[in-house]
Parts: sequence; C-alpha cells; structure tokens
Amino acid sequence: MNGTGASGAFPSSQVIRVVIVDDLAMVRAGFAALLAAQSDIDVVGEAPDGATGIEVCRNIHPDVVLMDVRMPQLNGLEAAQQLLDPPPGVTHRPKVLMLTTFDVDDYVYEALRLGASGFLLKDAPPADLIAAVRVVAEGEALLAPSVTRRLIAEFARQSPRATRRKGRGSAPQLRLAELTERETEVLELVARGQSNAEIAASLVLAEQTVKTHVSRIFTKLGLRDRAQAVIFAYESGLVAPGDR
Repeated sequence: MNGTGASGAFPSSQVIRVVIVDDLAMVRAGFAALLAAQSDIDVVGEAPDGATGIEVCRNIHPDVVLMDVRMPQLNGLEAAQQLLDPPPGVTHRPKVLMLTTFDVDDYVYEALRLGASGFLLKDAPPADLIAAVRVVAEGEALLAPSVTRRLIAEFARQSPRATRRKGRGSAPQLRLAELTERETEVLELVARGQSNAEIAASLVLAEQTVKTHVSRIFTKLGLRDRAQAVIFAYESGLVAPGDR
C-alpha cells in the first residue's frame, strides 16, 4: 500500500507501513518484533543511520518513520529534515516520530519545528510505542505529557534573545487574539501536555467538544498538530517556562 503523504487521516482499514532507523541492531530488532506482531502495522524496512534511512524511505515510502535522534554519519535531526522537506521532485513525506533516550534531548524541539510528529522515550512501555505509531499515522502529534513543560523550558534556554523580543503586539500574540476564551483555555491545556480526555475532565466538557475546539484552534492559527500548538503557546506567551 502507498503511504498517506503529509496530510489527512490515515484510513483505519489500511496497514500502517513503518521504517525503523536506529544505530543499535537490538533496538531495531526489538521494535520490529513488537510492531510486526500487530495486525494493523507492517515493518517494511530498517536502517542503522540517517543517510541509509533516507534512502530506504525514498524507496519504500513508509507511512511512519521511527527515527533515533543520535546516530553516526547523519543524525536523526538532519535525516528528519530531509524527509520532511524533500528536494523538488520528491513528493512523499512520511510522518516522523523521534526516538530519544532522554526526557528532553537537545534536538527534540528543533525536530518538532521541522515538522516531526512528536517524540517517544526509548524506555517507554511497549503499549506506548504501539499506540504512538497509530496516533502518528492518524495525523496527530505525540508529546509525552510528562516532558512537555521541560520541552518548553528547553526552548526558552536555547532562545533567550527571542524570549526578550516577545512583547505586546508580537505576531503570535495577535494571532492568539483570534481565539475565543474557551479556545484559549483549551490551547493552554494542550500546551501543558493534556490529552483530549484530560482537557474534557478539566473543563467539564464532552471529549467530542474538546476535539472540535482543538480542530478550530488549529484552523484559526494555521497549526498542523499538537506539537506546533505547544510551540505557538510558548511563543505567544500563553504558556511560560516554569508555569504549573
């Protein structure tokens, strides 16, 4: 089956085609065995480094790429950038899920800005890996709630000058004004890593209502997914490092 490309929900009747890119053979083998045991997931390729991973993806056209952040020859960030922003003539853009050993890797934030669909800790429970592949294939972003706040703080540390330039009338703040009060509340909770179900409980709303709000927020602000929502919430000043 062909990949779904860069947009649109993944048809539930199709098998999700996955490529695993990691420099450790044992990690690739373990992830492949786990995912291949699922009836709706097919591991169609693997690679030991970013350069080979790009070649494999260009030939196979997977739906989802599990990409290790730190690899020899070409690291995961550079490989993800080439897959998500391909040269002219290359139309396939898989969903990229970054794999990292640390809660907040130096590369994670930049990977999200480049268009990666999220990141997952390598020591996450097996069920989380399976769920992550399905979530990303559906076009959603995956941000571990436990590390979202630290991710924002890491961006603040890396971009102090940008932080000082934020002020009244900045472009992100002007765009934020396009949201209703309720949509602003929902965006803040999204940025804090809450799932739709958790947001529904926090605001005493139906989960479907939360999904509608999230969809409208993305449309109004021109955001692709939850990863971009976290970035926007920080840049607009809606959420600040250290907020609880």
